[in-house]
Amino acid sequence: MHVARHGGGWRGDVAALASQVHPVFMLPPLAASGFGAVLAGEFDLGVAAVHLSAMFFAVYTAHVKDGLVDFHVRGEDDDHPLTERGCLTAIRGASAAFFACAAALWWAVGAGALLLVLPPWLIAYHHAPQLDTNPVTTTTGYPLGIAFSLLGGYYVQTGALGVRPLAFAAVLLVLLAGVKVVDDSQDYDYDRSIGKHTVAVVLGEQGARRVAFALMGAAMVGVVAFVAFAVFPPSAVAAFAARADPEIATMLLVRGCYVFLAVLVAAVWFQPLA
Repeated sequence: MHVARHGGGWRGDVAALASQVHPVFMLPPLAASGFGAVLAGEFDLGVAAVHLSAMFFAVYTAHVKDGLVDFHVRGEDDDHPLTERGCLTAIRGASAAFFACAAALWWAVGAGALLLVLPPWLIAYHHAPQLDTNPVTTTTGYPLGIAFSLLGGYYVQTGALGVRPLAFAAVLLVLLAGVKVVDDSQDYDYDRSIGKHTVAVVLGEQGARRVAFALMGAAMVGVVAFVAFAVFPPSAVAAFAARADPEIATMLLVRGCYVFLAVLVAAVWFQPLA
């Protein structure tokens, strides 16, 4: 079976499969899973590792499916490291691993865990071609998956949800939706040429940027509000902004979200101002 389009042998196949691990977009869902466990207080490391693994396989499925559709189906990309059969094999393998993790969580925690564990995989699998052409689902799919990752990471530790994880998930959803609007603006010309309706295509580049900063501003206001109502610890207040072209802005904002999430984790774990 040919998996890699370039190079032969098992080394070429492994390299092609490994190329679908994109750290910049893989880390936030995994970090959110870990953050959910931290929010739970004392947590079972084994259960946390299983949930984190499930989120990894869900995001990996999304990356491979996206490449399959963009290169082998739509012909949008110039190249892809996996053959069509290789993509399908990787999707099936990652999905099987995801459902094995989900089954383990069902056994360890209960059927309720599946309600928060399954949505990230459903979003990942259906991102392309079902969800990535509508401005709403294109913008909210990835952030919604991260929000569910956080909630799932918390639930599998406690068997219940609380106000604090729901608040954190809401802030991350709104914040990352703003970042996603900026990210999609990188492909404005191409998306417009093929009729792909991202926020930038629908509202124009300047309109999309206004929407993006409004969403990120709302997220920051939400943090302050949750601190005021004692949902977040006082040290959770943070803010950032960027004025750059879409590509540079995306890099700054995504990495800024890493710092933002790290500050939230530190605030919850240590509560230095409490």
